[in-house]
Amino acid sequence: MLQSAIEKAGAVVMGRRSFEKNEGDGGWGDGGPLGDIPCFVVTHEPPTRSYPPVFTSVADGVAAAIDLAQQEAGDKDVHLFGATVMQQALPLGLVDELHLHVMPLLIGGGTRLFGALPSAIALERTGATITPLATHLDYRVLNAAR
Repeated sequence: MLQSAIEKAGAVVMGRRSFEKNEGDGGWGDGGPLGDIPCFVVTHEPPTRSYPPVFTSVADGVAAAIDLAQQEAGDKDVHLFGATVMQQALPLGLVDELHLHVMPLLIGGGTRLFGALPSAIALERTGATITPLATHLDYRVLNAAR
């Protein structure tokens, strides 16, 4: 399932906090979260040191980052990485599908994935797969602004 998602990915959009957290936990190595797939980091403060060329800082907001990612991805999917990016993109109508992976672990911290949405967004479940390590839920977004 994960391999299929990676094969369909053409670009990733992530927030600065997700970028820095993972960089601080040992770095990205020679690539990004999905190896050599282009990654656009939404930030108001571009990094001061150099990172692998897979990363591009975008200071014009999440919509601009998603637009750049779509251009780079071509016919492939754009993946959003991090709660803040998702909270910004959903109300703007920039998310077509959600693929959630629920693991049997409550950590009690972090940024809530849907905690800052300005209003309800209707979803249609398109799939559900239960595995020993996670439940994978797929939804189509129905009523986000366009």
